[in-house]
Amino acid sequence: MADTAPKPTETKKVTEPVVLDVSDSNVQTKYKDAGKIADAVLDQVIKLCVVGAKVIDICIAGDKALVEATSAIYNKKGKNKITKGVGFPTTISVNNCVAHFSPLPSDPESSLVLKEGDVAKIQLGAQFDGYCATVATTVVVGAKEPVTGSKADVIKAAETAMEAALRLIRPGHKNMEVTKIVDKITEAYGVKAVEGMLSHNQLKDKTDGEKQIILNPTDNHLRDFKRIEFNENEVYAVDILISTGEGKVRPLKTRTTIYKKTGIRYQLKMAASRAVLSEIQTKAGAFPFTLRDLDDERKARMGIVEAAKHQTVLPYDVMYERDEAVVAQYLATVMVTKNGNTLLTNPRYDAANVKSDKTVKDEEILKLLSTPYAPPKKEKKEKKEEVKK
Repeated sequence: MADTAPKPTETKKVTEPVVLDVSDSNVQTKYKDAGKIADAVLDQVIKLCVVGAKVIDICIAGDKALVEATSAIYNKKGKNKITKGVGFPTTISVNNCVAHFSPLPSDPESSLVLKEGDVAKIQLGAQFDGYCATVATTVVVGAKEPVTGSKADVIKAAETAMEAALRLIRPGHKNMEVTKIVDKITEAYGVKAVEGMLSHNQLKDKTDGEKQIILNPTDNHLRDFKRIEFNENEVYAVDILISTGEGKVRPLKTRTTIYKKTGIRYQLKMAASRAVLSEIQTKAGAFPFTLRDLDDERKARMGIVEAAKHQTVLPYDVMYERDEAVVAQYLATVMVTKNGNTLLTNPRYDAANVKSDKTVKDEEILKLLSTPYAPPKKEKKEKKEEVKK
């Protein structure tokens, strides 16, 4: 009987691990493309913030611009199709309104118009394949001359604090270093950081990563707050909110319109709630959205209540400082790499339009602000001296 031919050795396919951070050039490109669109739409929205403009109209125009711009690229179909669109809906929060103001047509606040001298905070974001770049800036509506006084102080403090934070988010530095520097800067300008405001690391399909930076924390905030160290290949949305008031915020009567789907599963009882959650998944996925995006506003208002109650969605409540306070905001998305930091979004700040008579005098902070985002390159070793004759 002839010998049986030996079976060929089976070779198992080795599955390469999927890289989801910016060490992968494709991930970097998606972040950068999202950032370019966010910045471009921000420029459009800034131009719309004029005296007499309705805030709701500006928010709708901003979201429309985000959708149109993101729909123009990354249009592969089939298995290569990716999610894309609004990463954070357009919000215009005026004066003592801290954040998340984006009203529905049925809300009383939908009649709000911008007035000369209003301090308007604009925030928006875009995403490709779950990689989101968000940006925020502060403008003074109808300003014909450089802004002075407390408005100038709070705007300059917010911009300076952001610039300092962007330079501290480097491998080896810690989150509480940023907190302390921001406190020193706000003290120099006679203002306060908004109490407990958080910045998060950004991940695929997640804008609120576990690594956080906190502003102006109370003892209660710090009790369970995790101290972390920044690392290479991380992305952070650095959100700086500064107030001329006490830095304490509270909700008023303004209804929440922005939510985000969480990963919590719960069998919702109302058919309207289940329909709303399904629509959210289809249209927004894991990203914040406004109830304006849903087909039926009345059903959306009904269904979102049960969804929020059981934490299947997270509300972005509209918060306020005290009435006479003014809040300024700057937010930049930054990528931390071995070659230094790269801004993915760039908040617009025009120094010529802000004239504060206060300034930072702390030598440590001034030295930090004078450094580039990227760490200084190491000098090459000097060539060896010529051999003596």
